[in-house]
Amino acid sequence: MHFELIKADQKSKARAGKFHTDHGVIETPIFMPVGTVGSVKGVHQYEIENEINAQIILGNTYHLFLRPGLDVLESAGGLHKFINWNLPILTDSGGYQVYSLSGSRKITEEGVKFQSHVDGSYHFFTPERAIDIQRSIGADIIMAFDECTPYPCDYQYAKRSMHMTHRWLTRCMDQMNSSNSKYGYDQALFPIVQGSVYKDLRRESAKAITDADAIGNAIGGLSVGEPAEELYEMTDIVCDILPKEKPRYLMGVGTPINLLECIALGIDMFDCVMPTRNARHGMIFTSEGVINIKNKKWEKDFSPLDSNGTSTVDHYYTKAYLRHLIRTKENLGIQIATIHNLAFYLSLIKEARTRIIDGTFTDWKNEMVIKMSQRL
Repeated sequence: MHFELIKADQKSKARAGKFHTDHGVIETPIFMPVGTVGSVKGVHQYEIENEINAQIILGNTYHLFLRPGLDVLESAGGLHKFINWNLPILTDSGGYQVYSLSGSRKITEEGVKFQSHVDGSYHFFTPERAIDIQRSIGADIIMAFDECTPYPCDYQYAKRSMHMTHRWLTRCMDQMNSSNSKYGYDQALFPIVQGSVYKDLRRESAKAITDADAIGNAIGGLSVGEPAEELYEMTDIVCDILPKEKPRYLMGVGTPINLLECIALGIDMFDCVMPTRNARHGMIFTSEGVINIKNKKWEKDFSPLDSNGTSTVDHYYTKAYLRHLIRTKENLGIQIATIHNLAFYLSLIKEARTRIIDGTFTDWKNEMVIKMSQRL
């Protein structure tokens, strides 16, 4: 498993690369659809690969651990075989779910005790356990176990949490080095930079993560409520420190504009539930701006969803028809909207890569940010 830098933009810090894994090559920058429980909500794996053109998807350790459970996944031969997906998979270690379960978990140096949202049962994740679970799930890219701090966050708490995340990383790496893949292909560990929105902490964490010398690196603890300006500032600081020859993954980000701005800062990989979650509520991202398909203005609009769209649904269905389906809560409406939004994200990222390679990224990015800021 290795990263290959193809081209660096001359007017920004954007890069185009290739991340080679045993399940295929990922062309970066890339957006990873979120398949929390082994399913990207509302779409088939065939559509994810052939309509949406995703090259990698994300699964969640916390949710997959609870359901269907490791016994089922191991019996199936890992998540790839269980869901019939032959391309790369990345798993979140569960750190973000620990953050979101603030009312039903306890964090100690040893690990995190939490209560299942499914049946109320108690479980304990240590850094070692998080690695073992992800080994069993079968992810190509395994995330280190960390604590995602909230926003706003007290400086001293952020500092203590960051140092604990660094200590947990050492334990994660030791566990990775003392264990093997269960399914015969290479698995890589990505450590995670933390430090909330404090510049000195972010610099310190980025240097510590760089020293770990992993195959790739991630930036966590952002897109948790902070202003966009702070998201960009922290990302910029960290990208200046993380090694250029390794992929950089910004976790949980974000809007199409966030993606473009962070690509310009040097990010290679993204994931976010926004395109799928917003689709279920009728929020449609297009090349000309954002549409709330529930609005009456689309009731008799029989034009395609997006005349510049890349998926079949963009040209096959009209805005009026999608509005009708969403308003009547038909499952087909959610499916169409989800395929469209994910295809838009992936086509936007693909175009960004093309622009980086041909040297026109910055001007194109600035034009697209203006367009996508519009509410249609």
